[in-house]
Amino acid sequence: MGPMKLYFDIRDIIRAPRLALSGKKIMIMLSGTLVGYLIYWVFTAVSFSLSGVSINEMWNEYGLYPCLAGSVDSPPWYASTVFYLGTALLFISLSLACTAVSRVTIKQLKGDEFFSSSDSAKYVKNHWTAVVMAPISIALIITVFMLFAGIFAIFGKIPYVGEFLFAVPYLFYFFGSLFTVYTGIVLFTSLVYTPAIVAAGEEDTMGAVFQSYSITWSQPWRVLLYHGVLISFMVLSLHIFRWFMKASFSLINGVFGCDWLMGDKLNRIVAYAYEGVFPTFINTLCGSICCTFKCIQSFCSTCLTYIPFDSGGDLTGTETVSALLLSVFLFIIILSVLSYGLSILSVGETLMYVIFKKKSDNDNLVERKDEDELDEETDLDLSDDDESSTDDPANQIKNDASDQDLGSSAEESSE
Repeated sequence: MGPMKLYFDIRDIIRAPRLALSGKKIMIMLSGTLVGYLIYWVFTAVSFSLSGVSINEMWNEYGLYPCLAGSVDSPPWYASTVFYLGTALLFISLSLACTAVSRVTIKQLKGDEFFSSSDSAKYVKNHWTAVVMAPISIALIITVFMLFAGIFAIFGKIPYVGEFLFAVPYLFYFFGSLFTVYTGIVLFTSLVYTPAIVAAGEEDTMGAVFQSYSITWSQPWRVLLYHGVLISFMVLSLHIFRWFMKASFSLINGVFGCDWLMGDKLNRIVAYAYEGVFPTFINTLCGSICCTFKCIQSFCSTCLTYIPFDSGGDLTGTETVSALLLSVFLFIIILSVLSYGLSILSVGETLMYVIFKKKSDNDNLVERKDEDELDEETDLDLSDDDESSTDDPANQIKNDASDQDLGSSAEESSE
């Protein structure tokens, strides 16, 4: 297949929901989300334990959605450190998954529909340092500027001289502060675009940092406009995706929940599973948000609005086990809806970066040969050289002559 035709304008952004509606992309994002969530949950559980809250109390209160921030008053600094470390690892896992989805997307734009999730995982394994270190490098730049600002502020405390050390180089301080504010915006840009930059542009850490500065400086209005369009279509697509999920749940509950089939047994199992996936505080939180934002209401309840709350009685032992298994599956299905939304964002950021490179540098990333294509060409050239060396008549004559010399020498030695 040939490369996909692009317009290199806002019309390409509209394609993001359709390109993201792929089992391959959703599964890649779901895997990254699950891994990140498990890491986050473990670190959060440890942080609760360090704060004096047992795992059992945390589970009874927050279930699958624990969060130390705002839940524990004045937690110890080491507990907060563990919690925020888990949050950072969750974000890194999502960023690496976005990189894999972006790699599949750029290959799809090039016409390679057979680029697998394992191939994208290999690419991420070889380039993960750029995805992680690019935002960290920009954050270190901000830290260095803030450190120097503190040092100069200490000089300002010197009696008599400090006033002049503040006033005379004030313009220098001002421009340094201006650059720090700009770098803060670049940091946010880097967090959004680095997966696409590394996957589509094959940039290293320094290249990703440079591209983040370049996008922030040269494409600010396109960034805002394109994201407005992308988020609008993402919300619409998620509503449609959610409707299909809700219809599937309704069909299962409608068939299996008949009185002459499972009846109350289904009601008890599903209600218990629902409470595990959506505890009371989540429903209360969603309800308070939805009073203000109607568009969030249906998304907060996601696919499970049909599931009844009336348990219909206590569960037996086997029903409890079945309900726990159902909770796991429902949670994965809910994460798949979230993964589709993240896939839309990842595909959209990839399309944006391709457009930005074409607009700013006249560099068509779709037509540019990537490292996989260059490696294939190198392998083909080496194989052609080997074949030509074996098929060359002159080489064949030399080989025959050498064989004859070896034969004659062998006869002489035998005589």
